[in-house]
Amino acid sequence: MLANSIKLALKVLGRRKFFTFISLFGISLTLVVLMVATAILDNVFGARKPESKFDRVLTVERLGLYGPENNITGNPGYKFLNLYMRPIAGAEAISIATSSDLLTMYHGNRKIETQLRRTDAAYWSIVDFDFLEGGPYTADDDRNGSKVAVITDAMRTKLFGPDTSALGRTFVADGLTFRVVGVVPSVSILRKAAFSEIWAPMRTMRSSDYERESTGSFRGLVLAKSRADFPRLKEDFKRRLERYVFDDPQNYKLVVAGLDTNFEAFAREALHVRGSQAAEARTGTMRLIFLVVALLFITLPTMNLVSINLSRIMERASEIGVRKAFGASSRKLIAQFVLENVVLTVIGGAIGFVLAVLALQAMSRLELLPYAIFDINLRIFGYCMLLAALFGAISGAYPAWRMSRMHPVNALRGGAL
Repeated sequence: MLANSIKLALKVLGRRKFFTFISLFGISLTLVVLMVATAILDNVFGARKPESKFDRVLTVERLGLYGPENNITGNPGYKFLNLYMRPIAGAEAISIATSSDLLTMYHGNRKIETQLRRTDAAYWSIVDFDFLEGGPYTADDDRNGSKVAVITDAMRTKLFGPDTSALGRTFVADGLTFRVVGVVPSVSILRKAAFSEIWAPMRTMRSSDYERESTGSFRGLVLAKSRADFPRLKEDFKRRLERYVFDDPQNYKLVVAGLDTNFEAFAREALHVRGSQAAEARTGTMRLIFLVVALLFITLPTMNLVSINLSRIMERASEIGVRKAFGASSRKLIAQFVLENVVLTVIGGAIGFVLAVLALQAMSRLELLPYAIFDINLRIFGYCMLLAALFGAISGAYPAWRMSRMHPVNALRGGAL
């Protein structure tokens, strides 16, 4: 029965090819934009290599110190993370790393603009790079301040040329001579915790002053054993902050920081949230904002499709009148017309999917963002096809309801709805 209904729907759509083309164009264009936007968000927030474990990672990215007259907000410092985040109990791994900092280096006669991040050894158990050569530096390397480094394959090419092994070779960066111990694939700049081109042990910093600073350019990473541990880990961090000792208690009275997921950290920054519990609540607000924007975006094409569907019904008035005269119920007529519209939008969704894949491939080739590779996975495809079917059902429901109320005599005369 369903197969026959789908065949009928396809034949009906083939009758007026111009209306069908206009409808498919609007549906496909709308879904292309939504799929591309969803793919970009998935690249930013989704757990994927080398951050495939980040569905169970919490991060400390922001620190606020507030007083009667002075406020400081920014990235936390090493001292703060070492005293209040690192002692959290029950995590699988805890790491402190610097931000990825822009660095100018010279190799031979060439000037190279690159990114350098310094980390502890635990960092490599939280990110999951596939090493092309060698491996990560160790806790002993960090403890001893060994001048070793992990670099990307792109940096290997810049330094030593293509198709050349980099293991054991040296280069100068930040005034220090590093020996390469590992090479990893280049990582997208959208992966905030993993992105860099050079990684070196924390204690290769040229000064140890960072160990005494509560604010700075660091971020903390906490890998939970499971997402079920998130509330306990967050509560532990919150209790530790209640015992925070201010370096300057005369000017600062309140400390604000959160142990957040990637999306919670984004919401905290975007909505200027103060307080860990508020950040968790604001994630719902941020999701609602994204949803409202998406719904507003599809409102206009939905209204256009409704108008086109009403025109198509007027053209089929005599057909509807004959079917009602021969006993077709309003329910069957509504079901048939909604099915026709769902088939139309699913076809448009499939076309939109192909166009979105091509658009994302073009964006990747253009290298609009360093090393960013945009793609669509099955999860995004499933969500967007579900949206396409919902889009079709909604835009077909009102015209189908109007059609069901048409009197058979008026329909046979081609009368108004």
